[in-house]
Amino acid sequence: MSVTAALAGGFLGTLVLTTMLRAAGELRLTRIDLPFLLGSAFTVNRTRAKALGYLLHFTIGLLFALGYYALFLALGHSSWWLGALFGLAHGVFAGTVLVNILLPLVHPRMGTSLTSAPDVALLEPPGFLMLNYGLATPIVTLVAHLAYGVIVGAFISLSA
Repeated sequence: MSVTAALAGGFLGTLVLTTMLRAAGELRLTRIDLPFLLGSAFTVNRTRAKALGYLLHFTIGLLFALGYYALFLALGHSSWWLGALFGLAHGVFAGTVLVNILLPLVHPRMGTSLTSAPDVALLEPPGFLMLNYGLATPIVTLVAHLAYGVIVGAFISLSA
């Protein structure tokens, strides 16, 4: 197991995850755009928000890969299927706690159930499992995070 393999897996895994979410958006399976949600917390300019959001999303993807690496080290074992389990837990965490509870607390432009229409234009809150962005959103998000976990787990276990 090596940190370099974790970072390489984290980069490729984030690329695959982001591409899967973007493709699902283009196929109208979901309206979720995680990089845009992240970037719009820092700027009102939509183009800059997307660019910054992709940078943040990839940085976070690398950090999660290092977290997977630490878990593999603690367990003394790494594999693609264990990475898949981590990816599934990661997806559930992202769809419930991260974007449903934590992000609305710090995001200055995300609406709440108490926001009225005349207020400043806001982003719709994702809701539980991001269901406010479409019924297929939880499935797409979980599958994308599962793929991320498989890739990170495979990279780390192959470097052992």
